[in-house]
Amino acid sequence: RRTAPAPSSSVPTIALLAAFGLAIASPALARQDPTGSAGAAGSAATAGSSSAAGRNRPPGGKSTPKAAFKSETFPLESGWTLQSSAKLKATPEVLSTPGFDPKGWHKVTVPSTVVAALVKNGLYRDPYFAMNIRDIPGTTYKVASNFSNVEMPADSPFAVPWWYRKTFAVPAGWKGKTIWLELAALNFRANVWLNGKKLGDAKDLAGSWRSFSLDATALAKPGANNVLAIEVFPQKADELGITFVDWNPTPPDKNLGLWRAVSLRATGPVALRHPAVLSAVATTDDPAAKLTVTAVVDNPGTAPVTGLLRGRIGELTFEESVTVPPGQKKDVVFDPSRHAQLVMANPRLWWPAQMGEPAMYDLDLEFVVDGKVSDGVRRRFGVREVKSAFDEKGRRYFTINGKKILIRGGGWSSDMMMREDWPRQKAELDYVLDMGLNTVRLEGKLENERFLDYADERGILIMAGWCCCDHWEEWKKWTPEDHLIGAESTRDQLYRLRSHPSVFSWLNASDRPPPAAVEKKYLEVAAAVRWPNPVLSSAADKKAEHTGPSGVKMNGPYEWVPPRYWFEDTKKGGAFGFNTETSPGPAVPPIESLRRMLPKDKLWPINEHWNFHAGGNEFDNIDIHTAALTARYGEASSAEDYAHKSQLMAYEGIRAMFEAFTRNKYVSTGLIQWMLNNAWPGIIWHLYDYYLRPGGGYFGAKVANQPLHPIWAPHDGSIAVANSTYQEKKGLTLAVRLFDLEMKPLFERSVAVDLPSDGVASLFTLPAVQGLTTTYFIDLRLSDASGAIVGRNFYWASTKPETLDYTKTKWFVTPTASYADFTALARLPKVTLKTKVARSRQGDEGTTTVTLTNPGSHLAFFVRGKINRGPGGEEVLPVRWSDNYVSILPGETRTLTATYRLSDLAGAVPTLELQGSNLAP
Repeated sequence: RRTAPAPSSSVPTIALLAAFGLAIASPALARQDPTGSAGAAGSAATAGSSSAAGRNRPPGGKSTPKAAFKSETFPLESGWTLQSSAKLKATPEVLSTPGFDPKGWHKVTVPSTVVAALVKNGLYRDPYFAMNIRDIPGTTYKVASNFSNVEMPADSPFAVPWWYRKTFAVPAGWKGKTIWLELAALNFRANVWLNGKKLGDAKDLAGSWRSFSLDATALAKPGANNVLAIEVFPQKADELGITFVDWNPTPPDKNLGLWRAVSLRATGPVALRHPAVLSAVATTDDPAAKLTVTAVVDNPGTAPVTGLLRGRIGELTFEESVTVPPGQKKDVVFDPSRHAQLVMANPRLWWPAQMGEPAMYDLDLEFVVDGKVSDGVRRRFGVREVKSAFDEKGRRYFTINGKKILIRGGGWSSDMMMREDWPRQKAELDYVLDMGLNTVRLEGKLENERFLDYADERGILIMAGWCCCDHWEEWKKWTPEDHLIGAESTRDQLYRLRSHPSVFSWLNASDRPPPAAVEKKYLEVAAAVRWPNPVLSSAADKKAEHTGPSGVKMNGPYEWVPPRYWFEDTKKGGAFGFNTETSPGPAVPPIESLRRMLPKDKLWPINEHWNFHAGGNEFDNIDIHTAALTARYGEASSAEDYAHKSQLMAYEGIRAMFEAFTRNKYVSTGLIQWMLNNAWPGIIWHLYDYYLRPGGGYFGAKVANQPLHPIWAPHDGSIAVANSTYQEKKGLTLAVRLFDLEMKPLFERSVAVDLPSDGVASLFTLPAVQGLTTTYFIDLRLSDASGAIVGRNFYWASTKPETLDYTKTKWFVTPTASYADFTALARLPKVTLKTKVARSRQGDEGTTTVTLTNPGSHLAFFVRGKINRGPGGEEVLPVRWSDNYVSILPGETRTLTATYRLSDLAGAVPTLELQGSNLAP
């Protein structure tokens, strides 16, 4: 795996701390509360949201349900100041009072880590450019090493606590209410002071992936200014914190600080938390669903509280009398066996993208005490059921509402400094759908509620779990506090994630399963929170003590391999089973991105600045990729030439990987490309780069995952057509043509095709063809009964065999023994395209329609379109092209569209720029 696999380990069963037992009602100062439970449960209802009507069947139409009561919540975002404890003499009692003057403190908006704030304040140069991050104090750790596993240097400015301070007014109307301070996340532990008094202690407030809700009623001053001061302690090497493993550097503060939202909330005597609707769907033919509604009622007071918990889903209503003991939390469940109205006869089911519509409903809950609403929440949910099983060879597969699904996804990384940028995240999730993917894997980077809500609404599956290669998998070194934090972090995250229909599985670890005692605790936590989805012990092909074999594999590769590898390998990462992370390795971005991330004098040849933007450990260079590029396409003459040839390499490699798994379904059951994106500007492991610029890998994935897809297998020349929709497709015709380098047709055949739902049709194997040039082309076109093209593919192939040496396979790569020869592509004659451009707009989006005609007798190869801000301007990003990096045959016309945000034009007129392997200037 990204670091050499460690042997399985186990720890003796120990007497775990009583505090992290399953008793959800145990009182504590640090009242854990994942982000989504506060206020509107982290998911405000949207206008036009669907709701139920009639008796127990919500209709297909849309209406706005009655507004639920919302607890009063306001975020504490702007107006914070930040300072190192090393520069302070005042005591916390003084720091947290209005009389203290934070003169010389840094301005910060929360959420923000310390280094992110200092960069924003201009104290340090852009750490994402070149090797600037190494200029920040505290970065003396070894380049390409996993900084999370070593201690910060003693002289690092981030080896000491830092203080966040804010003055704010509490509404006078909150007098007599329960006032909560909500901390969505912090790293790694904190002392909290409010108005000169300590509200929370670092021994309780610890863990990067825990959330806390502190009862601030006794210290808050309604109708007056209040001062909040939070002392945050940095993450140590032996703590369950945040890590990027070998994906990119770790910031010198290890993401110290308040990296998720802080807010204030007012309720009555009790608060509602973690609302969720869990559903069991009968069968596809009989989609009746049993809904279980659950929430936690939190009573921080000193006396028991009795009230009425009542809920609504459209016109469906239900209620129960609930008594919550003092200082406890009570898990309340509305079971369909006791509430018959929660059995829906024919609900609109939630489906992932390509399977159907991701139908959503609204749950409204409120708790009434003595005729007054104490708290109310709204939670969006979907009616669906995920199951997992094993085939006859022990390979795990997943079903949604009784139907199999081939998982096609990418591994997600948060921003290196954990900065939240919703427009960016939205664009990235839109890219996921645009590429035809259906899944995002979150390995230890468990994203915010807005991210998850959007995945719910768009039908994007989320595979979530803990990280590898750091203290999260060093169980032998765990202290009793680690066991506590590990269990409570899991509890917080499962509570938060369970309500999202997009989240379909949880992994207790990544590279190896937890030992028996830890796995048992994790499973107990999952049962206690009523986790509704499959739980995997790890993402690796290893057996766990309690859950047995995982049924998935993580056998690489993570480096470049030739396209045929994915089709012919039957022992490691090839197209069989569920490969939870794998990749053809380096993903060198287009030249425009290289120019943004590297200094001019370091742009060429490849040097230490390039390698610094690669990965860690075995992946601290791109030498294997470069060797293959040179052998296959010819030695690069410049950064521009290298970047262009890298797009060719990424396109064919990523396409082949996804095509192999699609062609082999359901011998192959899932694939997670490592990775989807980068945490900073990188040259490895992404489908689009940090600047949101789609390159060759993006469009290789997009063409491979088109709903109706013709496939040529490079290892044996076989032709197949895959149907990724869930409807039969009959009356199709596949046209297959072979051309030599001069575009002379050497073979042509048409075949009638009928495709089963979610099925594959194997057609024939290309015969030996005489007269092929060393580099030749294969054109596949799939048409419907009307003659319209519904799927297409274009390959460049070589008569020179490309072979692998499987006897020398390593955990991260299988070496290539002989390479294909595509060097003749550099000699393609120049082509001039005829171009027609039209523009339109809809709302805040613009679309440029590009019609390209090739009037000559030669191929226009690997043509890339760009939309720029005026002539010679910067490329408009993000952008969604219907297709790109296309090859246009002689006499052919292709129409492409590019969609972008009008605001990203910055007032300029959008202009089209064309590039290509052999386009005339």
